[in-house]
Amino acid sequence: MNVVADALSRRPDYAVHKADANAIGVARTSAPSSALLDDVRSAYDNDADAKQLLDYFAAPSDKSRQKLAKHLRARVHRYRVHNGLLLYSAVDDNADRIVVPDDHELKFRITYEYHDAPTSGHPGREKTYLLITRDFYWSRQYKWIRKYVRACEVCQRVKPAPYSQAPLQSLPTLSECWQSISMGFVFGLPPDNKRRTGIVVFVD
Repeated sequence: MNVVADALSRRPDYAVHKADANAIGVARTSAPSSALLDDVRSAYDNDADAKQLLDYFAAPSDKSRQKLAKHLRARVHRYRVHNGLLLYSAVDDNADRIVVPDDHELKFRITYEYHDAPTSGHPGREKTYLLITRDFYWSRQYKWIRKYVRACEVCQRVKPAPYSQAPLQSLPTLSECWQSISMGFVFGLPPDNKRRTGIVVFVD
């Protein structure tokens, strides 16, 4: 049976909207800044492993491959170069990650952006590691990030207690006087004629 559309059925705010998956992805993920990537490229000059890999990919051959260090030669198939950046793909997902040279300042800057920046919200060790490894890779990365998060003053200050607090309970109702007596001291009162400024209080 056909039903004639009325004003309510034509209201635009009742229309079904489909989410744009690409738009959501762009809004959720922020790309590394061009300034940071430029610094990564420059730091390759001071990293022995990065220099070997860049030289190899500039003119790949069996001979140049044999010149690579043993630990690089075994995994060279997981590296590639794009726009002057070394990229590394892990075994489990084959996603390209930017190779960060052995530069403490660069690692610190990257970890700060993914952990301390206002948009990051100081995630824990595991989440910080997952966020950084979406975009970057360096040797012994997990150990480096774990040490950074452990040293974060804000994280240690707001870290929840490792144990559960006992639930609040009401005090028992007493049936007679003097069954329970509490005592307390109050100081800082105006002095009396004997210059005393404290009192002791008993509560039944």
